[in-house]
Amino acid sequence: MTSDSKLERTTSVEDALNTAVQLLPQNPDVALAQAEEILKTVPNHPQAKLVAGSAYRRLGRFEEARAVLEALAKAEPRSPVTALELGRAALELGDSDTAVKELRRAVKLKTDYAEAWVALADALRLAGDEKEADSAYLQSVRASTRDPFLSEAALAMVDGKLGVAEPLLRQRLKNQPTDVAALRMLGELALRLGREEDGILLLRRVLELSPGFDTARELLARTIGRGHRLQEAIDEADILLQGSTKNVSMAMFKASLLVRLGKQDQAGDIYKEVLARNPAHPKMWMGLGHVLKTTGKQAEAVAAYRKALDQQPTLGESWWSLANLKTVRFSEQDVNAMRTALRRTEDKEDLLHLHFSLGKAMEDEHKDEDAFRYYTEGNRLRRTQIEYSADDTEDQCKRIAAVFTPDFLAARAGQGFPARDPIFIVGLPRAGSTLIEQILSSHSQVEGTMELPDMMSMVSRMRKAEVKDGAKKYPELLADLDADALKALGQEYMERTCAVRQTDRPFFIDKMPNNWLHAGVIQLILPNAKIIDARRHPLGCCLSAWKQHFARGQGFSYDLVDVGRYYRDYVSLMKHFDTVAPGRIHRVIYEQMVSDTENEVRRLLDYVGLPFEEGCLEFYRNDRAVRTASSEQVRKPIFTDAVDHWKRFEPWLKPLVDTLGPVLTSYPAAP
Repeated sequence: MTSDSKLERTTSVEDALNTAVQLLPQNPDVALAQAEEILKTVPNHPQAKLVAGSAYRRLGRFEEARAVLEALAKAEPRSPVTALELGRAALELGDSDTAVKELRRAVKLKTDYAEAWVALADALRLAGDEKEADSAYLQSVRASTRDPFLSEAALAMVDGKLGVAEPLLRQRLKNQPTDVAALRMLGELALRLGREEDGILLLRRVLELSPGFDTARELLARTIGRGHRLQEAIDEADILLQGSTKNVSMAMFKASLLVRLGKQDQAGDIYKEVLARNPAHPKMWMGLGHVLKTTGKQAEAVAAYRKALDQQPTLGESWWSLANLKTVRFSEQDVNAMRTALRRTEDKEDLLHLHFSLGKAMEDEHKDEDAFRYYTEGNRLRRTQIEYSADDTEDQCKRIAAVFTPDFLAARAGQGFPARDPIFIVGLPRAGSTLIEQILSSHSQVEGTMELPDMMSMVSRMRKAEVKDGAKKYPELLADLDADALKALGQEYMERTCAVRQTDRPFFIDKMPNNWLHAGVIQLILPNAKIIDARRHPLGCCLSAWKQHFARGQGFSYDLVDVGRYYRDYVSLMKHFDTVAPGRIHRVIYEQMVSDTENEVRRLLDYVGLPFEEGCLEFYRNDRAVRTASSEQVRKPIFTDAVDHWKRFEPWLKPLVDTLGPVLTSYPAAP
């Protein structure tokens, strides 16, 4: 071959490659054909392989894309573009671990690679790491602009120096009030500082100026989705999805919102649609399993969880989801698989879920010492991830009791919002609250909902309120709320909870155990609401909570001393309300409910003001959605096995026994 013909061939390949690159965004099928022709002429041409891998991904042929890009990444380990494309392909396949790994490699190879930073943010969100996702987005802002103000502000926010970033952004917006990048960053800064409404207003302003600013819309959707405006969040998600579920992270987010609205079937449809297009999504299978479990389709839920584990054997949450059904028994093969997963993963979430799951497996085999050892390690790992202060809880309870005196309550009698709809079930988790909910929701006049966060959110807002000019903190500030303010708060609660109601039954249940801390607020703002205290033997209740890994909240439950103190504080505050407002709160003792069910159910209905119905005794026939850890147990008749279950672990419970003290010896009464 002459030098001229070599030059002609090289020029021809370069021209063909340039054409393929130009075709890739709009015509990936044509770009793929062009790349394949180049590879026939020049086998293993790296750029042609990159185009082919990217085209496969755009065409939805994700496994082929990964195969091409993995081989290319080995041959070209210093290529950030290859790492980006491989990360994207892994993300489409639901392999968030590989996606995060490859995208981190891409930004390490090219620190100013804005596109890779955005993709990394998406991968981190799919993995559930919102904080790191936001940080990655800010890095993308910094990488995509040469503006010194925005670059410096983004760097300050990445480093957590919000006091440095805010004046820079405000100065920029003073000079350029329509700079959407600066507005978006200032919106996120407001959210980080706890000024949620300010952040939401800023993000809405961004979208007025730039409706296509997708990362701003996503942040807005996720922010309002954390509160009670679930339908608004869904509306924003729908704009991003535009009738498609190809944005897997956003599709999962929408599904989670639908679950919270009680629209389990719609959420399930999203999971199924994504999985039909691409079944290699372990976390999507797990999400589908959650929906199926909630709607009582246990066999299908188990199959979905196991499908997730077939694809990702180290996925600890899926193992725990099986254990958390309470009715599934692990095989020897399962136990060996979990122990192998323990050795193969370093992910803290996977590790703690695996330890809790192995604890359940050993408990089922009556290997109680081994079970306690696994539970202990799972709790230890979880405790290192959370901030919880038993001293703060005790202090809060004392201050609440100091506010709610007989005179304080008498002075506010008849105030608040007069709705009679809500029935609050409070207490500690694992105390029988789901059983009470299932019994009541089997009555023709009562709707069961779910664990509603609204009362906790409203109190949290009061606790976070800025204290100015000598104003009081929560709970002392309750003394300064007049009749109009109390009525407005009660009305707000009713409006917030409308979204989750699916029937026109006159009563609905708010079963959020932690609302025992807010029993006083409930009495002030909803004076006609019913409050039911679900109480269980201290050792049975505390041990059961300690063995349970909760999806969120319940920070007190990961240490035996913490959970003992929490139970002690709960009993003390409930005793206070029994004294200052006798008969206002109805108590259900779990052991009495399971031993004398009909009489206890009649007492319960008398308190609520409802006639007895036989259906309440056949609560296990109720096919309503149940989201809590007791979902499968309440679909069976009353059983007494759990009453003394704690005795199997008694040799290791001395720290809990010592902490409970008189609360234990005086049960079921308060000391």
